[in-house]
Amino acid sequence: MLLGLAGLLLGAGCRPDSSARPEPADAPVEEVYEHCRETFNPIRGRIFDRHDSLLAYTGWQYRLELPRRGGLDSVRFNRLLGWPKGALQARVADLRHRQLPLQLELTAAEADSLRQHQREWPQLSVRTFRARSYTVNVAAPVLGYSYDVAGPFLDQAKRLVRGRFYRMRNGGLESYYNTLLTGRRGIYHPLIGPGNRRQGSWDTDTAYIAGQDLHLSLDTQLQAYAERLLGERRGYVVALEPATGEILCYVSAPTYDPAVLTAAGRGRERRELLLHPDMPLLNRPALLANPPGSVFKLVNSAVALQLGAITPETGFRCDQSLINCVHDHPRARSLSQALKYSCNPYFYQVMRTAIEPRRDSAKAESDSCGIRQRNLTQWLRHVRSFGLDTLLGIDLPQERPGYIPQVKLYDRRHGACCWSYKTIYSLSLGQGEINLTGLQMANVLAIIANRGWYVRPHLVRSVGKSGQPLPKYQERRRTLVDSMHFAALIPGMEAAMRRGGTAELANLDDVGISVAGKTGTVQNDEGDDHATFAGFAPATAPRIVVAVYIENAGFGGLSAAPLAALLMEKYLRGSIAPKRRRWERWLRCGNLVEQGQHKPKPAAAPELPPPAPPVTPAPE
Repeated sequence: MLLGLAGLLLGAGCRPDSSARPEPADAPVEEVYEHCRETFNPIRGRIFDRHDSLLAYTGWQYRLELPRRGGLDSVRFNRLLGWPKGALQARVADLRHRQLPLQLELTAAEADSLRQHQREWPQLSVRTFRARSYTVNVAAPVLGYSYDVAGPFLDQAKRLVRGRFYRMRNGGLESYYNTLLTGRRGIYHPLIGPGNRRQGSWDTDTAYIAGQDLHLSLDTQLQAYAERLLGERRGYVVALEPATGEILCYVSAPTYDPAVLTAAGRGRERRELLLHPDMPLLNRPALLANPPGSVFKLVNSAVALQLGAITPETGFRCDQSLINCVHDHPRARSLSQALKYSCNPYFYQVMRTAIEPRRDSAKAESDSCGIRQRNLTQWLRHVRSFGLDTLLGIDLPQERPGYIPQVKLYDRRHGACCWSYKTIYSLSLGQGEINLTGLQMANVLAIIANRGWYVRPHLVRSVGKSGQPLPKYQERRRTLVDSMHFAALIPGMEAAMRRGGTAELANLDDVGISVAGKTGTVQNDEGDDHATFAGFAPATAPRIVVAVYIENAGFGGLSAAPLAALLMEKYLRGSIAPKRRRWERWLRCGNLVEQGQHKPKPAAAPELPPPAPPVTPAPE
């Protein structure tokens, strides 16, 4: 019955039936049964990327414990293992501040070589054990760790960061899918009778379940490229496939090696990660909620169209007495032109039209407070259908909901009927009380790309041999906005990529890729502004959505937008056009804020150091 079980036999033993008693020699012979117990432990499932490249597995590892005192001929040892001269001394020096006793990680070939020469090295012994191994040093927040092997890290985190520990804790997919990856131990109780034949079971059996493999939606090459572009900056990138919700790239920067948190002898590196001021262990796309900036103008426009407050042909004057507009542009005579120039006064008036009572209404004078409250409640109802104030339900252990303010907040803060549109106008620009996570930013663009619906963002595209993700990641969710209103946004989002638009540096027309997107610059009272961009490509049949957020990088059109364009081009074409390759180095090493004060030429990266100030489009 147990043949074919792909597991590790932990133990099997038989004992006589306890009912058997010694009998006199002349007594009749009774049949004796043996109680056996057989235990099979499954091997933890493997993790692959979308191209079936192995990312994580449980395999044999080999560890050599060095003698506490001297007497080891390092020259002969290096020669035995094929190491260069001085290699042993260098590795020991690196270990001395990490662990006692000193232990070296060996490859299978090195361990086998030592075993073959055991007589020559009696003081050395190699310990063999199973452990989790990672074949890549990217996607650390995605891969994560299982809590049963991360004890040293978790204990260290509790001691060092205390209050921040909860935000640092991110077991990733290893934790979220732990039950499926682990499988279930099989325990069998065969009752063995005469002739060594099984006569049933003497106790309840536990069925063996093999550990399931996970096949991710992650594109490891795109992930590595995005991590390289962000470098040591603080921020995030989320790229997904809008039709399926499959996440192609998930970067929280600065990042780290996923093996650091569970590998033995790396306590010093874990300490540095825990105490680092940039908090590299923080899972930014899921846990860091910030004002979305001008990207939120897309949501406001779609809702205003649905409520009938505006039409695609509605025009508003760029009235800077209402709010400052940093862009020098002609009057926006339509929604498409307003999106191209990201005119702040235009979108101020869009939301005001949706919230404020109509001036020609007979009830405007008598019940302006009630009308304003009802209109804002209706606006909130439509905005919430985008999934912006709740958990999206990504397959990671921790996620933070966004925040959309409700009427009762303003009633409590200012008093009922004591607030007006001027109190809440910052919502029209994606500022004020609104906070969204990186996942929600990407999901908003997926909704627009799909013309009104989305699938929950997820990282695992199939579990085991099913070829399918979990059922909840196959359901479509619809917003309260009709598809035609989302379609009305696309021309303006494409125009923003063209000459004179706020994101013309992200234009990919030269390689035949049409991009639709929106830039944003998030005000920051504690330092330089944050840069954002969210868009998709191709504009007519979207295959990839990218949301970028770079802290303290200034204008979104000069940093976040070019980074997103590079990722789109890399994913859709597999390579970067020569004229944009300079952007790669500048995004990694350039002073984004300083360059934002100048005006770079469109579609060309500045040199390092930045050149003298040229002419630029209006930043956003």
